[in-house]
Amino acid sequence: MIELSNITKTFVSKKGKVEALKNVSLNVRKGEIFGVIGYSGAGKSTLIRCVNLLEEPTSGTVKVDGEELTSLSAKQLLDARRKIGMIFQGFNLLKTATVYENIAIPLKLTGVPKNEIKERVEKYLTIVGLMERKDAYPAQLSGGQKQRVAIARALAFEPSVLLSDEATSALDPDTTEAILELLLKINKELGITILLITHEMHVIQKICDRVAVMENGEVVEQGMTLDVFTAPQHYTTKKFVNSIFNHDVSEDIIDSLKDQGKIVSLKFIGNTSKEPALAYVSKKFEVFPNILSGHITHLKGQPFGSLLVHLNGEEPEVKKAIDYLLEEGVQVEGEVNYDVNSKRIPS
Repeated sequence: MIELSNITKTFVSKKGKVEALKNVSLNVRKGEIFGVIGYSGAGKSTLIRCVNLLEEPTSGTVKVDGEELTSLSAKQLLDARRKIGMIFQGFNLLKTATVYENIAIPLKLTGVPKNEIKERVEKYLTIVGLMERKDAYPAQLSGGQKQRVAIARALAFEPSVLLSDEATSALDPDTTEAILELLLKINKELGITILLITHEMHVIQKICDRVAVMENGEVVEQGMTLDVFTAPQHYTTKKFVNSIFNHDVSEDIIDSLKDQGKIVSLKFIGNTSKEPALAYVSKKFEVFPNILSGHITHLKGQPFGSLLVHLNGEEPEVKKAIDYLLEEGVQVEGEVNYDVNSKRIPS
């Protein structure tokens, strides 16, 4: 549905050149929700703006629904963009127009018949749950309601693709949750492919089928959300995973225990999170598990638990215990190391 091939973007200013994107390639499948996550300055916003050519790539090709946008004329590109909806962090609503008019005016400007405009506006206001607020003005709406209007406006063009540029970043946690549920509903019921960018792990966890991790203008890791975040390879990905679980155990505690057995990170994924594998360890082996920190979360509905555990025992028994946990489907990662911010993360 969306195919980005070897995309580069270089900005030139008086201070010199800045490489915002470096040879980025992504393939977003039809009907999925694909997330791109990265810290500030990673190149996420530039990347998503290249999809509809709000930013023209310096090199590389952009295909949406089989059509290569980088080869289109200005008129053809305008037509193609109508099938690519976009929602922004700042909502971009007309302050002097009602909710109804904010959706209807763009349709009118593109020549949609009057009777069809009314039908579309009411349809999509109903989908986003704001039909009763159609005569309100943006100043009378909450942040979440404004974002719902922006989503309805994007949907009114009946796009095949919806781009989300940090759409929940300005919202409180409860409102963010409601907007994410709405995006899931839109994806499921309307079959719209969604590509979103974010710096929030919760957004990726909640709705994304697949994910790409960006750092310094490059995609450093990508794949199924569950695979990427349960077995992260790149340092940046590990930092994002660590931000979910936040195993904040003091250095003194870890240092006092590391010579009495082994400190490991255990990950329980899917059905393994429901099995009492760790409880059996002390019964089967001369090992006494001590849980230092633990959390359970979900990745696109799949339970994902992480424990930081001290396995107290002699080395041969600890090894047997680890082998047993591995056989039971538990991921076991070795000694805990420091990151550059002096927070410990699994190696």
